[in-house]
Parts: sequence; structure tokens; C-alpha cells
Amino acid sequence: MFFAPLRAFSALSLDYSEKLVSAQMDLTKSYVDTSMAQARSMLEIKDSEGLKNFVKEQQETVKSLGEKLQNDTQKVVELNQEYAKKGQELAENNAKSASEAMQKVAK
Repeated sequence: MFFAPLRAFSALSLDYSEKLVSAQMDLTKSYVDTSMAQARSMLEIKDSEGLKNFVKEQQETVKSLGEKLQNDTQKVVELNQEYAKKGQELAENNAKSASEAMQKVAK
């Protein structure tokens, strides 16, 4: 009776942690890949036209990264909301089960 709720909450927490770490690793890889691509682009600047193109690409990259950051933040927020909702459901179910068990014992 006491270990089942603990096990369920531990499984929920472990699942949440796994999803969060996976999301963070994906995000980090994406940002590192973008940074490396920008560094490579910078190395290819050979003249003023190349610099002009690089600056233009930088502006597009910054805009794209801003949008990506917004989307990535939303994903993490949704993950946190899902965890909170499932945690609350577990707590409510455990309270209900405990209450039913106490009523059986009282009879």
C-alpha cells in the first residue's frame, strides 16, 4: 500500500527527468551545430562581399535562433505542465486509495 504510490511517483519523476535531459541534449546539439556552422562561415570570408553575405546570414541566424528559442522554451514548459498534471493525478489517486483503505479498515 505504501510502496505502490512511491514507485509510481518515482517512475513519473524518472520519465520526466529522461525527457527533460533528452530535450536539453537535443537543444544543446542544435545550438552547437548552429554555432559551428557560423564559425565555418566566418572562416570563408575573403572579401567585402563575403563579409556582407556573412552579416546578412548572421541576421537571419539570429532571427531563426530567436524563434527556435521560443519553441524550445514552449516545449520545456509543456513538459513541466505534463509532469505537474500527472503528479497531481497520482497524488489524488493515492489519497483516494488511502481513504478507501482506511474506510475498509474502520469497518
